[in-house]
Amino acid sequence: MSLIKAEKKEHNICELEIKIEADVFAAAVNAVAKRELKRYNIPGFRKGKAPRSLVEKMYGKGVFYEDAINDLLPEAYESAVKEAAIEPVGRPEFDISSLDENDGVVLVVKVAVKPDVEIADYLGIAVERTVVKASDAEVDEELEIARNRNSREIEITDRAAQLGDVTNIDYEGFCDGVAFDGGKAEGSPLKLGSGQFIPGFEDQIVGHTIGEEFDVNVTFPEEYHAAELAGKAVVFKVKLNGINAIELPALDDEFAKDISEFDTLDEYKADLKAKIQKRHDKVAENEVNDQLGNALIDKLVAEIPEEMFDREVENIVRDYDMRLRQQGMSLELYFRYTGLDLDKMREQARPEAVRQVKMRLALEKIAALENIAVSDEDVEAEIKRIADENHVTVEQVKEIVAADGVREDLKVQRALELVREKAVVTDKKAKKPAAKKSTSTTKKTTTKKTTAKKAATEETPAEETVAAEETKAE
Repeated sequence: MSLIKAEKKEHNICELEIKIEADVFAAAVNAVAKRELKRYNIPGFRKGKAPRSLVEKMYGKGVFYEDAINDLLPEAYESAVKEAAIEPVGRPEFDISSLDENDGVVLVVKVAVKPDVEIADYLGIAVERTVVKASDAEVDEELEIARNRNSREIEITDRAAQLGDVTNIDYEGFCDGVAFDGGKAEGSPLKLGSGQFIPGFEDQIVGHTIGEEFDVNVTFPEEYHAAELAGKAVVFKVKLNGINAIELPALDDEFAKDISEFDTLDEYKADLKAKIQKRHDKVAENEVNDQLGNALIDKLVAEIPEEMFDREVENIVRDYDMRLRQQGMSLELYFRYTGLDLDKMREQARPEAVRQVKMRLALEKIAALENIAVSDEDVEAEIKRIADENHVTVEQVKEIVAADGVREDLKVQRALELVREKAVVTDKKAKKPAAKKSTSTTKKTTTKKTTAKKAATEETPAEETVAAEETKAE
């Protein structure tokens, strides 16, 4: 098998013409015949015992040709790709140009390939970094969080419920006089003022005493996930079962000793401030990286096949599914509670996929232009890091991660480090943050973001989905 020619077409489509020699094709046809003859039932013969010549006479001379070509395709295609020195990024389309027992087979293959890329002026990019200094107010906020985390509850029997109390309630919700699904619970804990429930719900428990039964009138938000309740006025029948007050520990040296490795409150506060500053610095650095990424994408000149974006979309969806499963969930359950489906998820993932593909192409080109090299020792060290991080052996990593892939990833990483090192960074002070707005549903949820292996990929909102599931269960 050999490559006759490789020709670049429009839109980064490469056309390969591949020859399968007559003797190679004949051997493949013989192998298929031996394998498949047992399937044929010819009158006058036991099943599978008819001679090949009779089967070919009844079903046609080429009855085994298609399977023979399919058997030869993988090796023929892989060899042609290697000889043509191309990097396919999509599914190949095969066509038979000619087929003759005496002359062999000629195949024509069309496949999208990685594009030629141009990029310039990638060193010395000007960016701004927002400088935020850790404040005493932020330290105080962290201290209050720590105090609340180490608080204790004291049962209250001699007064009405107040904001800040943890109550125990039974409730059932009615819309237009009819109970609705997910609106009933017994013995449910609720901290008044926490914003866990619909706006107005918790405020209407304040002032009631243990054993009281009363109505709570609220309206669901317009953007509520259950369409049948969105924007609707409802009535909750509530019974107050119990009240607990929160007792916070004193803010002193003993408190610091109890919850940290420090002997004094001042030492603990200094450590908190350093950690807050580290978080601010990380956010600022991520902001710089985002600006650099945007600049590189703007400087990239390439005609990128849609197949590359499609493939990256599938990678994002697959990673999303894997992270959900690691948290005991699945895409099916996630779709159930978000109203999404696979097509909508792909649509949402596409902008990020486009960005990642363009960033990767830009950084690969920079690595080539700058002659960035990665040694075998560097590859081994990275494989060991991956193994340690995932608590598996080096051998296990090598079974699923190709060394060449690790080498290319390291080149890209070093290209980004070079761009960052040569960037012209101007510091600016942070503007005063705007007041935060919150949108509450029956139970408040949160969505987190992180920078993982792929830049700026959104985390699975497992907390959000779990909260929604709990609400429905109630």
